Amino acid sequence: MAHNATAARKDADALLRQGLARHQAGDLPGAGALYRRVLSLDPRAADALNLLGVLARQEGDLPRALDLARRAVALRPDAPVYLAALGATLAEAGKLDEAVPALLRAVSLRPSDAVSRRNLGQALCALGRVGEALPHLREAAALTPEDAEALLALAHGLREAGDVPASTGAARRALAAAGDGPVAAQARFLLAALGAEAAPDRAPAAYVRDLFDAYAPRFEADLTGRLEYRTPAVLAALLGRAGVSADAALDVLDLGCGTGLSGVALRPWARRLTGLDLSPRMLAEAARHGIYDALEEADLTEYLPAHPAAFDVIAAADVLNYLGDLRPALAGIAAALRPGGHAAFSLETGDTAPYALGEGLRYRHHPGHVLDLSTGLGLRPIAREETILRRERGADVAGTLLVLRRD
Repeated sequence: MAHNATAARKDADALLRQGLARHQAGDLPGAGALYRRVLSLDPRAADALNLLGVLARQEGDLPRALDLARRAVALRPDAPVYLAALGATLAEAGKLDEAVPALLRAVSLRPSDAVSRRNLGQALCALGRVGEALPHLREAAALTPEDAEALLALAHGLREAGDVPASTGAARRALAAAGDGPVAAQARFLLAALGAEAAPDRAPAAYVRDLFDAYAPRFEADLTGRLEYRTPAVLAALLGRAGVSADAALDVLDLGCGTGLSGVALRPWARRLTGLDLSPRMLAEAARHGIYDALEEADLTEYLPAHPAAFDVIAAADVLNYLGDLRPALAGIAAALRPGGHAAFSLETGDTAPYALGEGLRYRHHPGHVLDLSTGLGLRPIAREETILRRERGADVAGTLLVLRRD
């Protein structure tokens, strides 16, 4: 019996090594099959449970990833690698209050784990606990001084703390370490928001996608609770007062639909309601509402010109603030509307024409400039309202709501 048990352990160890090799090579299905074979030999194989959980997280199956990570930690509660994986998965699932203790325990057991320190710092920042976050973000950057992502995370934490000079310095170090690619673009965008570089025409698409992918699990609770977000309902009400009947007879496009808060407000107008977003995780959350007839993952500046005269109403609640130059978006909206159709959208109100990029990493637009631009594209303003879009850092965010008609 002892011989059989020893042989089974050797077989399981060999399969685990093969699975890890496949995993590292990017063969997720092959790795998963091998990890499951390990578990068939030993259901308490914590390494296989942990690695299968990591794989599930990579595949976007967060409920399964959490279950597997918790099972691994239950078997070996003081294994820092399992605690690190559990904490990262909890953070990705939006369960930040649970993620923080797991990550704190992981870094206490393995102080040199720079990735867990960065994850911990980012989770604490997201909870508004910036003072607690900064030591971990600084340590992560010190442990990996050439890691552009660690430096960029530190720069964002310092920005949250209001230390603009230190944030600028960290962002410049991130840019120097990043080379080309998405991290470099995000570092430049942050530097522009801090006033250290010229503002680009729009936020990097990868930045917006990653931001909202990470935000998706807690988006609705955060916006409607802590941030007192009410733009979709107020924008829909303005659309009604502008004379657009909510009689479920129109083809409606919800630009930047997010998790579906705006779709809920727009549904009374829609015969067919289409949601568009860059973030696949936002779209997955939106699908749970069951209110959309179609959900599309695409950049609005690419999607709109490809759908000429397809919609009666196009709405964008808190979307255009991730674009600086609005001409491509407004031209696309004009092209995608049928004659007599309506566009309804919000702006973060700015005093600088045509726009300015704020430290909150969103653009503020001058309404007069936007109205001039819209009129030139055949979109005639028929309703306008000044409002408060949400709260941010204890202050009101001023906004302008517009309804325009395509003549």
